[in-house]
Amino acid sequence: MISFGSPRPRRRPDLTPMIDVVFLLLVFFMLASRFGSDQAVPLAMGGSGAAWSGPPRLVQLSPEGLTLNGLAVAPDALVAALGPLMASPADAIVVRAAGGADLQALMQVIDRLSAAGLTRFVLVE
Repeated sequence: MISFGSPRPRRRPDLTPMIDVVFLLLVFFMLASRFGSDQAVPLAMGGSGAAWSGPPRLVQLSPEGLTLNGLAVAPDALVAALGPLMASPADAIVVRAAGGADLQALMQVIDRLSAAGLTRFVLVE
């Protein structure tokens, strides 16, 4: 009978190269992806000292809802309610978030006004 020597013990597979590949893929995808996009909204601050013209246009957002010059208004009707108070789309609109108001809701109001063509917002505290 032919003898090939004593049988060798089985080697366990080495996982180090696979771990290196996974780590390199992780680093690649972290560097190649964007986790979020920042959006800038041009706003004038309330203390700029510019002269006010026209009727008041105060849009206030609170946890209870949205008001225009102290009167409750639905978010869908805000642009229509601002129409008679504005001579042009470049007129300033004062936007105020009351205590406890959601920042996302404030951004949605500003986005809705921007989509309607209104361009000048003053954010007050």
